[in-house]
Amino acid sequence: CGSFPPFFLYVDMPTASKGALIRCDPSIRALILQIDLTSRGIVLQELDNTHLMIKQEMVPFVKEELNKLLLKNIYDPVDGEK
Repeated sequence: CGSFPPFFLYVDMPTASKGALIRCDPSIRALILQIDLTSRGIVLQELDNTHLMIKQEMVPFVKEELNKLLLKNIYDPVDGEK
């Protein structure tokens, strides 16, 4: 009666990670996941179609990369005339 069943000896404790909850539309979510593919470890958890948990210290980097991607995909009619 003095010993515990073996499965109690190997229980993993939950770990906490500092993160930022991002709420966005599905298209921005897809871009953030694309950024995560090239810079692994940004996204901590995909919660649903409009929410992601990302590393808090990576928020400025994600904003910068999103701006680059969005600017690259914006049509400028002035550039189209050249």
